[in-house]
Amino acid sequence: MEAGTSHAPPETPLLPAPILMGKRRKARELALQLLYQLDVQDEGSPIPHFDEFWTRHPVDTEVRDFTEGLVRGTKIHEGKIDELISQYAENWEIERMAVVDRNILRQGIFELLWGADVPPKVAINEALEVAKKFSTQESSRFLNGILDRIHKELRPAG
Repeated sequence: MEAGTSHAPPETPLLPAPILMGKRRKARELALQLLYQLDVQDEGSPIPHFDEFWTRHPVDTEVRDFTEGLVRGTKIHEGKIDELISQYAENWEIERMAVVDRNILRQGIFELLWGADVPPKVAINEALEVAKKFSTQESSRFLNGILDRIHKELRPAG
């Protein structure tokens, strides 16, 4: 068998893990952008904003569904998530954090605690990958410290 060939018939669409991971990464990046927008505009519900957001960011259904799930879940649990951020981000007031960092944390904590299909280490790593793109190196270390502590203390078996 030659390199690059597959046993699957040519008409069978294959979705290797890196593509699925790529779609989820894209969804996480889009979720951060929408969470950022909602935060800056002091909006509670994302639902009135979805149509306009998708007009500006056309993506396939899989990415869209994962993005909306992240945003809805993060907003539903935002009160509890913000309490955790305040508890674990010692000497930091949540209102004084950079908007992007605050929302990376919110989304990461949502996935860490309520993302049943996402292993905790993946949730943390994905939050840090998004932070590398949208925030600073210093912020990545800060976010990693908070997410890691929450993981160890609230999901010790994971």
